[in-house]
Amino acid sequence: MSMTDPQLAQNDALQKTHNWRQWLLLVLLVYVMLLAVSMIGSGFKFATGDHAKALFSFASNPVMGLIIGMVSTALIQSSSTVTSIIVGMVAGGLPITIAIPMMMGANIGTSITNTLVSLGHVARKEEFQRAFNAATIHDFFNVLSVLIFLPLEMAFGILEYLSAQMVAIFHTGQAIGVDGVNPIKVATQPVTDLATHVFSFLPSIYPGVAKIILGIGLIMFSITYMGKIMKSLMVGKAKALLHTSIGKGPLSGIASGAVMTVLVQSSSTTTSLMVPLVGSGILKAKDIYPFTLGANIGTCITALIAALGVVGVNSGFALQIAFVHMIYNVLGVTLIYGFPLLRNIPLNLSYQLSVIAAERKMYGAAYIGGLFFIMPLGIIFTTM
Repeated sequence: MSMTDPQLAQNDALQKTHNWRQWLLLVLLVYVMLLAVSMIGSGFKFATGDHAKALFSFASNPVMGLIIGMVSTALIQSSSTVTSIIVGMVAGGLPITIAIPMMMGANIGTSITNTLVSLGHVARKEEFQRAFNAATIHDFFNVLSVLIFLPLEMAFGILEYLSAQMVAIFHTGQAIGVDGVNPIKVATQPVTDLATHVFSFLPSIYPGVAKIILGIGLIMFSITYMGKIMKSLMVGKAKALLHTSIGKGPLSGIASGAVMTVLVQSSSTTTSLMVPLVGSGILKAKDIYPFTLGANIGTCITALIAALGVVGVNSGFALQIAFVHMIYNVLGVTLIYGFPLLRNIPLNLSYQLSVIAAERKMYGAAYIGGLFFIMPLGIIFTTM
């Protein structure tokens, strides 16, 4: 039996009401994320005091910073969460030179999600080969990007210089708002001060540590639920965007991947949506390659939003590390995809690995465990 016009109208009204509630909840979650970044920055300042350099000396080696960013993202399975935390740490005194390799590591760590999604096809050999091929393109692209840009950064400080120039253009040193009033600070500072008061009974540096832990928890909570809400509101449009962009050229694919990632607030979701399409034979790994690169660019929006929540003397540095993330991803896509010799490296390596993994499943498991956990943790333990 078909629904009558009044029933359709009622359902439409209910759907609109539901959508409005979802959008309001999304705004609230953005506020929670800004509050969390402010909390982390305030906590780091309180906990480190004059000893910030000593606290961060453990990551003074850029390779160690890379590994920390990589492992933490692989464990949390959200580069948006880790990059937002890094922005908060920079606001609290973490030097830019240490934060940059951490951002690079977060890019590699986030690749694990779509690789795990490909394991859903493991029971069917040909499907698994195609899915694993599609998933590991992202891995190899991000590893290649680090191999190119980390040595350049260590030698010449390219990303630090370019991001500093952008900060000089966009960051005036004045509070954003009317007559020097920063609306974000007005909204977040009372809650941050309340947290300081609540934890004041703790001794020594522990009020700061408690604020850091609370801030990280709030970031994980807000980004997780922001992703869920954005998926419910936008995932249909995102899928349509994916299908319409395929076959329209690499620039269209990259742009669509970036837009889709902004819509669903998760590069992991963007890349993971494509893996089953390739696994089932609807698309080829080469088709989704530009889309994957666009996801790398689109995910930068979270760190930029997080940087807006930072006030005070380190606000410029927080904005700078967010710009680093954006510049690094844009340059990576431009350089690697722009040169045919480099462009085909991730495609060729992912295909060869997928053929081996399809024949012997243990090799696929060894690759995931080795790249994301065993090798990084091994480096940490051997350099301690």
